[in-house]
Amino acid sequence: MNPVTHAQIDWDDQGRPHSRVFDDVYFSDQSGLEETRYVFLEQNRLQARFAALPAGGRLVIGETGFGTGLNFLCAWQLFEQHAVAGARLHFVSVEKYPLSHADLQRALLLWPELQPFAAQLLAQYIAIHPGFQRLVLDNGRVTLTLLIGDALEQLPQLDAQIDAWFLDGFAPAKNPDMWTAELFAELARLAAPGSTISTFTSTGWVRRLINAAGFKMKRTPGIGHKWEILRGEFLGWPAETPLPAAGKPWFARPAPLHGERSALVIGGGLAGCTTAASLAARGWNVSLLERHARLAEEASGNPQGVLYLKLSAHGTALSQLILSGFGHTRRLLEHLHRGVDWDGCGVLQLAFNAKEAERQAQLAAAFAPGLLQPLDQAQAQARAGVALEHGGLFFPEGGWVHPPALCEWQARHPLINVLTHHEALELQRVDGQWQALAGDTLLASATVVVLAGAAEIKRFPFSAELPLKRIRGQITRLAQTPDSQALATVVCAEGYVAPARLSEHTLGASFDFKSDDLTPTVAEHVGNLEMLQEISVDLAHRLNADTLAADQLEGRAGFRCTSPDYLPIIGPLADRALFDQAYAALRKDARQPPEAECPWLDGVYINSGHGSRGLVTAPLCAELLAAWLDDEPLPLPRSVADACHPNRFAVRALIRGTGGS
Repeated sequence: MNPVTHAQIDWDDQGRPHSRVFDDVYFSDQSGLEETRYVFLEQNRLQARFAALPAGGRLVIGETGFGTGLNFLCAWQLFEQHAVAGARLHFVSVEKYPLSHADLQRALLLWPELQPFAAQLLAQYIAIHPGFQRLVLDNGRVTLTLLIGDALEQLPQLDAQIDAWFLDGFAPAKNPDMWTAELFAELARLAAPGSTISTFTSTGWVRRLINAAGFKMKRTPGIGHKWEILRGEFLGWPAETPLPAAGKPWFARPAPLHGERSALVIGGGLAGCTTAASLAARGWNVSLLERHARLAEEASGNPQGVLYLKLSAHGTALSQLILSGFGHTRRLLEHLHRGVDWDGCGVLQLAFNAKEAERQAQLAAAFAPGLLQPLDQAQAQARAGVALEHGGLFFPEGGWVHPPALCEWQARHPLINVLTHHEALELQRVDGQWQALAGDTLLASATVVVLAGAAEIKRFPFSAELPLKRIRGQITRLAQTPDSQALATVVCAEGYVAPARLSEHTLGASFDFKSDDLTPTVAEHVGNLEMLQEISVDLAHRLNADTLAADQLEGRAGFRCTSPDYLPIIGPLADRALFDQAYAALRKDARQPPEAECPWLDGVYINSGHGSRGLVTAPLCAELLAAWLDDEPLPLPRSVADACHPNRFAVRALIRGTGGS
């Protein structure tokens, strides 16, 4: 993974941005708005296409070169003017050099009529880091997915059907990498039938390359200083060109559901509440079943969870998920009450031994300082506000979150019906509906069921073989003292301690692989106090930890739920017995996978296995699950979605020749 480099911009006398890297303008000196509307909106016939969308319909626009977001904002404005209330806009844009927040804000001041849209974009233009970054705008009616990085690294990972393409990299002479046969082949791979395309340039070799990819391009009169521009339509994959490699059938999309859009979501923690919110934003009627009296009563119920990134320098699937998920959650938190529901105070991960120091050095080399900053002991101590023995990595956009507040906000949508005190003990399929039963009592029914109840999902026969394990964790609550108010950031070593919320610090959390009892124990309170001493002897002293009676301490315990590869389990579920039959050939030769269609269980989806990273992974995985269900662009690279897919365990078991997972 490469660190994000922000766009290097110079500003002219009229306040217009100019790229130092490409020696080119971001938009016309004359009238950027008129040119955008003519070249991209008119040539793709977007006004009529937006007006024709039904309630529940959507249009997906793809763009090469997000730049200042001008094309996106103009498309959004037109969508707002002409689309019916229930329609949705998806906009997917790749950008190698994203503008900093300050530069984006300055550039968008040039367009006063776009300010209502620009203000929403700027409010969510936070934590924009490498890879896929999803921004949810206009209460979920508009979705922006930014692919941060090189176009030929990002687009091959995109799983989407694009209805209209905007080609708006810098001019071919200035930025030839954005105008290659390889790139146009990706546009063709992603193009929906009848997809349209337009661009400022009319260069002959560009037109011929796009035509060769399967589009039919035409020169059309230009605007302003442009004599001609290009527009076209996708005719289909060229007959003489080999087809793109097919994906594995067990990771293919199930057939889209038709008819009633209703869902049962079982489990009212972070996974369940965020899933319900993502579906409701798309017009689904959701019944959210929670067996306790309130939402977020189990692992999602801690007073403070830490929002930070446990990354790898090697771009693993888990690291990519965490980087994308962190940004998504961080943007969601802007809707909550800072100081009570969350605080972006930053997170300091101490380099508490040589192995951790080496890992941190690799991360510091792999990521930009906007994401993480190496600090020596003196700098770390100054940042934390208490004495420390070690330096470490500081995550300036991290902080703590009150998970119940996030859950409750997500579940507040008018299309979500929260059913507390409802424990679904049995699921049955009757006349195309999933019914949740408690004995003879029908709790709720819907066309789709999403199992989001952590390890409890193993109680249902069709999900019993998923390899989920529970790990008990206990936190300790410590009263704030006048001296502990100095703690300015979350500090982590083997455990963590957070600045006070409502006059109380959270300290934790223990790891116990054996206990099934959620009664807090004195031994784990003692263990948490020992972790506090390892983090900061000074802070322990400020909290009077030496004088506290462990048997008088308060806290709570919950079960983390994790999978063997530490990735969550997200997506549609197959019938395991039929799956083993369909792909039995994998037992003999994993290199020749059968092409049989996957035997999906109709309308059964999983969102579980988030471990201790649920704050970072659950909200974005809810978007992934909704994209599976609504046949939308996936919010993560295809390889990451496959790595999180429930079917990965069944495939591995067949290849190993074992019956289990």
